[in-house]
Order: sequence, then structure tokens, then C-alpha cells
Amino acid sequence: MSGSSRQPWLRAMVILGVVYAFVGVVFAVPASHAKVWRLAAWVVSAVAYAVHICYERFRLRNSPRLAALHVAFAVALGAFGLAVGANIHSLSLESANEHRPLLLLALGLWPIITAVPAFLVALVAGWVLASAGPQAK
Repeated sequence: MSGSSRQPWLRAMVILGVVYAFVGVVFAVPASHAKVWRLAAWVVSAVAYAVHICYERFRLRNSPRLAALHVAFAVALGAFGLAVGANIHSLSLESANEHRPLLLLALGLWPIITAVPAFLVALVAGWVLASAGPQAK
């Protein structure tokens, strides 16, 4: 048996992390109707987040804490991907040289800044799902 079939949470975490980063980068490209594209990125990310919580709780039957941890890892991975994208984009901008140290700092800070609230919200959602779900104990 391969490692990914024994740890489906890892595959889900990587896929969702890539989805978050992809959505963050691609939805920022259109110059027209920027507010609509930003809102669409939030909606797509929120749906992915909710689906991931439900997948962890109902499909994998993980505890609320473990599910929240996996969801937070996916969010952190997506934030890291977004920070990498911002750093790559800055290489094409001459004015970004003054912000380069901040962009490098973002590689470590964005994952933390996003993972902590993602963990807390997923934990509360997991508790609610556990108490209201059919397998409530």
C-alpha cells in the first residue's frame, strides 16, 4: 500500500493548499472588476475550506482537533504558495526592490497568520459538526 493511500489527509491537504494558492494568484490577474474577482476568490476559498472540514470529519472520521489541524496545514500551504507567487511577481517590478525584505518575511508570516485562525474556526466547526452529527457521542 502506498503512503498516500494510508494518509488520505495528506493528499487532501496538498490538493487544497494548491487550490488556495492557485485561486489567490489566478483570481488576482484580471485588472477589470477587481472587487468582483476578489469576492469570487473568497467564495471559492470558503467553499474549499468548508468541503475540507466536512471531508475530514465525515469521510476520514477525524476528531475535530485533528481535522482542524489538517485544514490549517492546507491553509498554511496555500498562504506559502501565495507568498512565493508574490515574491516571483516582485522580481518583474523594479519598484518592489524596497519591499523585498517584507516579501521574504511573508514566506514565513503568511502561513502562520492564516493557519492560526483557520485552525480555530475549523476546530469550532468540527465541534459543532460532532455534536450535531449522526455519530455524536
